[in-house]
Amino acid sequence: MKKSRVSLLGWVVIALVSGIVFGHFLPDAIARIFVTFNSLFGNFLSFAIPLIILGLVTPAIGDLGKGAGKLLALTALIAYGSTLFSGFFTYFSCSAVFPQIISPSAELVAVENPEDFMLKPYFVVGMPPLMDVMTALLLSFTIGLGLSIISGTTLRNGFNDFKDIIIQVIESVIIPLLPLHIFGIFLNMTVSGQVAGILFMFVKVILVIFILHILLLLIQFLIAGGVSGKNPFRLLRNMLPAYATALGTQSSAATIPVTLKQTLKNGVSENIAVFTIPLCATIHLSGSTMKIVACAMAIMLMAGEPIHLAAYSGFIMMLGIAMVAAPGVPGGAIMAALGILQTMLGFNETLQALMIALYIAMDSFGTACNVTGDGAIAVLVDRIAGKRPRESA
Repeated sequence: MKKSRVSLLGWVVIALVSGIVFGHFLPDAIARIFVTFNSLFGNFLSFAIPLIILGLVTPAIGDLGKGAGKLLALTALIAYGSTLFSGFFTYFSCSAVFPQIISPSAELVAVENPEDFMLKPYFVVGMPPLMDVMTALLLSFTIGLGLSIISGTTLRNGFNDFKDIIIQVIESVIIPLLPLHIFGIFLNMTVSGQVAGILFMFVKVILVIFILHILLLLIQFLIAGGVSGKNPFRLLRNMLPAYATALGTQSSAATIPVTLKQTLKNGVSENIAVFTIPLCATIHLSGSTMKIVACAMAIMLMAGEPIHLAAYSGFIMMLGIAMVAAPGVPGGAIMAALGILQTMLGFNETLQALMIALYIAMDSFGTACNVTGDGAIAVLVDRIAGKRPRESA
């Protein structure tokens, strides 16, 4: 008999519900054990974030430069532009909607200073990072760009091995322990009487993001259809099998065969499709960007923090680059984004945990948006690269 495997989303839901339930009757002395774990895990995460950035961003930028040509530059530029559009589209949409449905909450304002309102850990172990996040980003860009230019392979191979180590840390340590971390966060919030308003906010944010990601796909295919001369709604309809597959796999990489098949059905030439689809599965994460921007804005609004376009513009631009480094594992995008959430928006470890829980709750929809949008980019690249538009099947 085959063992049933609980998905990451399933574990997060179990952890969230269990934290709320146990928080109503668990003695403070026992609850503080989980609070102590949260302190240790949060400090380890702070230590690991610069290493995650260095290990993922550096080889990603270096690999983009390998065999660089006009087609690579065109695809990367369109993918980055799509990611930026998603970020700013989300920002302006949420700026109009969220203030009407989300108000500053005492629950989340309290989370801004958890040491004043929540249980304290039994002990704290300092884990200072080797470098700050901005240093890691600048170092990653510098080395990554250098790797894309030089012909040597020694350093490139070293960073590829380092990337494998970081992915193992994410897959074998951070991701498996995330549900326990989220359990501890919601346990502590429940003990402190801070959970009800946050859960209600989760439901409203998920609904808004679901509507926005449908609108984003419509815009992407309207543009692709307009440029290529094809019916945008037929193009989008042909990509629905890839959308449905991504909902189940939660992985852009695992959906590549279906995405490629449906892209060819849209009349994209084979040489363009086999190049753009695997590349976009790595560098085009418009749906993930949408979720992160919207979730961050919602949490900041509830925390009573001001939201300024100038600050968010830099955040979105950096997020578009960080998304290139997102590994092909569930929750990988939010792991790659934690550093800039911390440095550019001031998210502490508790707010980061809320971001992770809210993000993973919609992980399937973000991945589905990413891969479906890859089909629109392939149509654009096929047309701009000089191919005549052909009516899709």
